[in-house]
Amino acid sequence: MDGAIFLQQVVNGMSLGGMYALIAIGYTMVYGVLRLINFAHADVMMVGAFSTLFLFSSVGLPFGVAVFLTLGLCGLFGMLIDRVAYRPMRQASKISMLIT
Repeated sequence: MDGAIFLQQVVNGMSLGGMYALIAIGYTMVYGVLRLINFAHADVMMVGAFSTLFLFSSVGLPFGVAVFLTLGLCGLFGMLIDRVAYRPMRQASKISMLIT
């Protein structure tokens, strides 16, 4: 195997492992604080990925600017999820948490 290919695969594995770790930390933090299980982390991650791709490739913004705008967008999306999903569940019965 060529050394450059091996190095690229190591970088790919580290970045994918980092994303998995961030998602796992998010699950742990949400469950630890709210005692609710939220499986929307992947949705927010995909909104962020596609928003960055759109702002960078279609709109033509510099990559750093696209990332920072996407951070704000994902923050707003997370607040919307909190208002629509988490807050009603905090006062709901335990069986409704199972339904989610």
